[in-house]
Amino acid sequence: MIRLTASDFYTFFRPARCELRIYLKEIGKEEAAPGPYEEVLLRLGERHESSHLATFSDWVDLSKGPLEDREYTTRYAVKSGAPVLYQPALKVVHELGGEEYEIVGEPDFLIKDGNNYIIRDSKISRRINEKDHPEILRQLELYGWLYEETFKRLPKAPQVHSGTGDIIELPYDGGSTALALMEDIANLKTAENEMYSPVGWSKCGGCPFKNHCWPIAEKNRDVSLVPGIDQNLVLALRERGIRTIEDLLSNFDEDKLSGFKRPWGSRMQRVGRKAASIIRLAQAMSQRKEILIEPPSLPDNPNYVMFDLEGLPPQLDELEKIYLWGVQVYGEKMSDFMPALAGFGEEGDKEGWEQFLKNAATIFTEYGELPFVHWHHYERVKIDLYLRRYGDREGIAERVKKNLLDLLPIAQRSIALPLPSYSLKVIEKYVGFKRTLDEYRGDTAIARYIEAVETEDAKKREEIMEGILEYNKEDLEATWAVLRWLRSKAT
Repeated sequence: MIRLTASDFYTFFRPARCELRIYLKEIGKEEAAPGPYEEVLLRLGERHESSHLATFSDWVDLSKGPLEDREYTTRYAVKSGAPVLYQPALKVVHELGGEEYEIVGEPDFLIKDGNNYIIRDSKISRRINEKDHPEILRQLELYGWLYEETFKRLPKAPQVHSGTGDIIELPYDGGSTALALMEDIANLKTAENEMYSPVGWSKCGGCPFKNHCWPIAEKNRDVSLVPGIDQNLVLALRERGIRTIEDLLSNFDEDKLSGFKRPWGSRMQRVGRKAASIIRLAQAMSQRKEILIEPPSLPDNPNYVMFDLEGLPPQLDELEKIYLWGVQVYGEKMSDFMPALAGFGEEGDKEGWEQFLKNAATIFTEYGELPFVHWHHYERVKIDLYLRRYGDREGIAERVKKNLLDLLPIAQRSIALPLPSYSLKVIEKYVGFKRTLDEYRGDTAIARYIEAVETEDAKKREEIMEGILEYNKEDLEATWAVLRWLRSKAT
């Protein structure tokens, strides 16, 4: 009998929704090993859960042993009125689509409340909602249904002990939403052949099966490789027999694609103005060469500040902390690398911000007004965040904001590239920039920074931070390389 588990929801939704991932995992397709960032998330999740467990004085540990034994002991412990069950196991044989499946759930806690039990999971996520973490909602709904089926009574409202430390009560619909999705997952697990699922740069970036799916898409010249084509558009095109980049160009021009409709939420929506960009990018990928749309519009300046931040995502830090503000002037009069690091004490976040403002003030004093060059909107968003958080007494941050120059939209408007993404890491390789720290990525730096925060070994912390600083410095060098490349297209 095929087993369905609450963790199947995580496989389905993370890092992005994908039906194929369920099938590949079920047939035992080789997965990429977890990277440093995934390992850090796992460790932090275990610590968060352990800290919550420590708040209970009397609990039964059901985390070890075969599932069948744990499931039997869970039933016995509930009937005996145990105050808290840690890692209980619930199992129900249930029919979905005419077939019987073994459905299993292992919530973190069952907590006695009067004559009933509260179901609770510990999650380091700080935003527990349908948009950000549907997998968490489906898991708790399934736990509630398993409890109801097992003990023939409604559970107390399922709860999440979130990354903020709050206890968040979730709605319970009797398990109908979770079971409907579980039936879809059952069909995916029992499929006879590998189904189609569009690839996507952000969708596939953190997936353990990327090395399986991406080469197939490239070999097939799959239309989903074209930047700007969303997943629903890919599927709508396939219904019309459009499977490859060349199929798209043979059957559509800009006007025809603009009027083409695909599902968008609960309605159908035209592709509209995106069509022009999609067609140009498809042409570039088909011809395997870049297409100049218009000369890049760049300010003519003898010097430019390269600007890049390293920060913690909200699920890992309550402040959405920027732990490194990196700047360096390039051009006719190059400056030293000027990093501003957040301290490790209580005032460390503010110290990092104030040091960044000092560095920016030094640049303005020596160079006057000049562009602060960055990639995408992250830097602008975080400056606004820190302006609200700590203020800007001397107006330096506002001066930086006025001088921000985001290269991403300039590149997108100017040049159609034969690439699946306009991320800095992709374009820097395209223009010939080579890094020395190939093993580093943004999430690697996050993982290493958390190691630095946690270690009490001063020498180890210093070594870690030196690596992060070098990574940030190479980010600035890469941005400068791409800026120079764009400037070469402006003439």
